[in-house]
Amino acid sequence: MQSHERVIELRGVTKDYHGLRPLRVEHLALRQGQTAALLGLDRVAAEVLVNLITAATLPDSGDVEIFGSLTRDITDADAWFRALDHFGIFSERVVLVDELNVEQNLALPFSLVVDDMPQDLRSQVRKIADEVGILATELSGPMASAGASVRTRTRLGKALALAPRVLLAEHPNAAVPPDEVARLGADLSAIAARRGLTMLVLTADTTFAGAACNQVWTLRAATGKVAQSSGWSSWFTRGTR
Repeated sequence: MQSHERVIELRGVTKDYHGLRPLRVEHLALRQGQTAALLGLDRVAAEVLVNLITAATLPDSGDVEIFGSLTRDITDADAWFRALDHFGIFSERVVLVDELNVEQNLALPFSLVVDDMPQDLRSQVRKIADEVGILATELSGPMASAGASVRTRTRLGKALALAPRVLLAEHPNAAVPPDEVARLGADLSAIAARRGLTMLVLTADTTFAGAACNQVWTLRAATGKVAQSSGWSSWFTRGTR
């Protein structure tokens, strides 16, 4: 269920990451339960933006606010870890252990002891596998030989495992076969709705963006302006920029 509570807001943000130009975001805000796709960022810039939102790095100028607090005011490790617990990161940066099977990889957010999995952990893992669209027959397969779709959905399962409030997705469909992109987007949309997630999807694929999210925006790199993409309209756009 959506609310008026803003969980993420960036205002006048710049960050030099030694790219062609600094990352600029004039204004971007997400409310609780809102799902939005943002076009216009390559993989490196997407990682920079995610790191700013999660307070892993600070902006060179401007403000990043998460859950009502400025990231620059998060000054100790314990406070940062508490804030980080609210985020799930869906990205190819999420490590998969090829020496383990799919089920064991999904279990890692809960326990590092995955060789002889207790039944309660196995049940928890299989519930997540079902939610993200991994078949029971695929769970025992080695991660090293898993196809692109299973690897992507395993990363999604790991991102969701600890029940985050916010899901940040960095080009999540990049490795998925084209004929499976729309299904992944629809599954992601359904998961976000069922869990009441706030979700920001960074992608270059307009079809995937539309399938996954209720809003589709474009970041104008030169100015940092976040504009609603043509043909998209929602009450969320009112008052967010």
